[in-house]
Amino acid sequence: MRLVAVLASFLIAACGGDDAGEGVDASGRVDARLGVDAADAAQGAADADPTQVPLPGFGTITGQCGVIGAAELDGSTPLWFQGQLDFGGDRYDDPAERPLLTPAGLEVLTDGNAGGSSVYSEVFAMEWLARCELASLVKSENEVVYDDPMAKKIDILVELDGRKVGVSVTRAMTFPLGQPYQPAAATTLFERKLDDLQLATTQVSAGDRWSKQMLAVLAYDDQHAEVAMQAWAGLDAQTRDDTLLVVAVTGGDDTFIYTDM
Repeated sequence: MRLVAVLASFLIAACGGDDAGEGVDASGRVDARLGVDAADAAQGAADADPTQVPLPGFGTITGQCGVIGAAELDGSTPLWFQGQLDFGGDRYDDPAERPLLTPAGLEVLTDGNAGGSSVYSEVFAMEWLARCELASLVKSENEVVYDDPMAKKIDILVELDGRKVGVSVTRAMTFPLGQPYQPAAATTLFERKLDDLQLATTQVSAGDRWSKQMLAVLAYDDQHAEVAMQAWAGLDAQTRDDTLLVVAVTGGDDTFIYTDM
């Protein structure tokens, strides 16, 4: 099993940073902030709310959980959250294991996407947000309405803490699977996804307009997650805008996430 708890207490703020537990603001100064792991979040949720996170479901969630609230959603600082999603020896089998998905994840699966080979990554990004952050699905990819029919699209529109969040989903991976991830590849991926996400934000209809944008990344292993963090930290403030970055390192029998098979 490839899963190792990596950077589980990191929250990279403003312009990011390379050091553990540190964020760097727009001027290059360090701003340290700590995240909350799933066990601590669950205990805190039990004290404050009867709903404990992470919710049960397909795959084991660990790492930062229950950490996205009003302050993160209303702030103008780009933030980073990281955790793990481990499937153990049980890969997801469709349709037999659909009953193990959340209603939101199941809807993303059955609605499908606008094309490509990323349905399962979108499903389990939704699963992560629903189980870990109690996000609800507002609309799937093909349901969101844009003013321009040729507009760039988000993958899922969710509600978090009463706010609409436009989510773009991507995968940090290298073919053949298991090869080291290169910083240049991660930077190119982020720049493209963030450019498209910002265009979608400007082109969405008034009825579906979101107040926050998020990039949800499923990373093949810890090395891919580390390189993704470094690439994120190296992006300029204009490219990152106020985007929330959520990275889930997958483990166990997770090949289906990256091959969609």
